[in-house]
Amino acid sequence: MFSNYLIGLREGLEASLVVCILIAYLVKTGRRDALKPIWIGIGIAVAIAMGFGCVLEFGSQELTFKAQEALGGSLSIVAVGLVTWMVFWMRRTARHLKSELHGRLDAALAMGTGALVATAFLAVGREGLETALFVWASVHAASDGTPRPLVGVALGLATAVLLGWLFYRGALKINLAKFFTWTGGMLVVVAAGVLAYGFHDLQEAGIVPGLTNLAFDISDTIAPDSWYGTLLKGVLNFQPDPTVIQVTVWLLYLIPTLALFLSPVGFASGKGKVNAPDDQGSQPSQASQA
Repeated sequence: MFSNYLIGLREGLEASLVVCILIAYLVKTGRRDALKPIWIGIGIAVAIAMGFGCVLEFGSQELTFKAQEALGGSLSIVAVGLVTWMVFWMRRTARHLKSELHGRLDAALAMGTGALVATAFLAVGREGLETALFVWASVHAASDGTPRPLVGVALGLATAVLLGWLFYRGALKINLAKFFTWTGGMLVVVAAGVLAYGFHDLQEAGIVPGLTNLAFDISDTIAPDSWYGTLLKGVLNFQPDPTVIQVTVWLLYLIPTLALFLSPVGFASGKGKVNAPDDQGSQPSQASQA
């Protein structure tokens, strides 16, 4: 449940920050008339992301077992690729996100209502689709027959919306550079588990060999149905009897990716305190009071 909460929090907060920046800029520049198209674009993006998640969930139920495993494994690998790109991109460009969005918004204001809707849709839609795919893959990997994974995601998204609102009102400040570094690192660990489980799905589908070639089996020590086994499964997607390929994939992804992500090389621009929605030092409340 914690891993799914983390996904909802991290992904949701990125989308919340984008919304905060767009809304605060329009309020600060006296363009409240442009708020309606922005909210329309955001609403369309959210609806499409939710629809995409529903298609993944209910569409896959109509497939055969092997087809479900093949689809789940393939989408898990795609989701890990997208979330890996996302955490590196956010750490590298967090300080410049505000100016980039402001530039797009200025151009959209000059073009009219349709451009404003498109700008908001594209800014939030990418985050929404990535979130829907990774949440589906993570819930699929951590599913234990209970609604806890989905509850974790919902709580994470709710927390992200609350934090976004507090940022906008100027009631909360946080070092976003450190926040995205630590949550990004934890998300890489979660992604490693999703990737390993994705390959296990491909093994069950018969696409990847080695399903019966176990790296180890400690089910007697860490029972999958025990509270600590459930905890490890929910947090790290831990499996007490992984295959050799699962362990190999987990190590080959986690060690170099985490080392590169936590390395200070190439991330000098990410240092320092970043506030939202104004990430260059001004108070968020100034935007909301303009």
